[in-house]
Amino acid sequence: MTQAGTARAGDPVRGTLEKAADENFPVAPFFLPRAWRADLMAVYGFARLVDDIGDGDLAPGGADARLLGVSPQDAEDRLVLLDAFEADLHRVFDSTPRHPILVRLQPTVRRAGLDPEPFLGLIAANRQDQVVSRYETYDDLLAYCELSANPVGRLVLGVTGTATPERIRRSDAICTALQIVEHLQDVAEDLGRDRIYLPAEDMKRFHVQEGDLATTTAGASVRALVAYEAERARDLLNEGAPLVGSVHGRLRLLLAGFVAGGRAAIHAIAAAEYDVLPGPPKPGKLRLLREVGVTLRGEG
Repeated sequence: MTQAGTARAGDPVRGTLEKAADENFPVAPFFLPRAWRADLMAVYGFARLVDDIGDGDLAPGGADARLLGVSPQDAEDRLVLLDAFEADLHRVFDSTPRHPILVRLQPTVRRAGLDPEPFLGLIAANRQDQVVSRYETYDDLLAYCELSANPVGRLVLGVTGTATPERIRRSDAICTALQIVEHLQDVAEDLGRDRIYLPAEDMKRFHVQEGDLATTTAGASVRALVAYEAERARDLLNEGAPLVGSVHGRLRLLLAGFVAGGRAAIHAIAAAEYDVLPGPPKPGKLRLLREVGVTLRGEG
């Protein structure tokens, strides 16, 4: 077991939150007020744990299942775990939750007056992952992102008390873009889970077969497909980027970091000549900082 895995097994909260360092964007950077950082990390912990349940990435030993009241016989059943997690989520709003990640979330929910809906959307996305492994159209994928990604941005706006209909619309575009970028980075990993988030109609258009995604390096058709989807993600980021200029202070810098993280990841994919199959192309810190500056100036 890795050091992170050991921490995860011994301390469910610490192990889950440590994964924040691997994200394309800063989750709760140091420059934010302490209360916001704590709240954003609480929201991140929820989102990370529900994804770990849906992906089967919980630490060995069954600690999370026990905390959720799931029997050892059902500890490997992801749908049972998701049901138990949803039941514990409801306790956040009306009683006392069992899992420490949700205990940590409860003060945030109360302080910011958050609703259950975004949290339930993230759980629904992971339920969908258990039964849907392919997406026929781009619109189908966007509907999935509405559950799997957009709630996170809405929660950020809720935590910071800045939600308006227009900001939510811009935030949804950013979050969908970030989800698509992550899918592009993780094509090989997702295929290993028997999931493909590249729309089937686009695969047909670019003459890409599923077997083409299982190779160690991408051929021309796969690269063209990835470039096409990356351009879609870039357009969504550009659509959402005015959100940054609609807020002020440190929140503006945080949101710029989200947009910049997506843009820098797309640049890394392009720098790899759209060959994402050897592993996820990751942006460097200098590129990320450059994109932050571009985003804050309203360029790009």
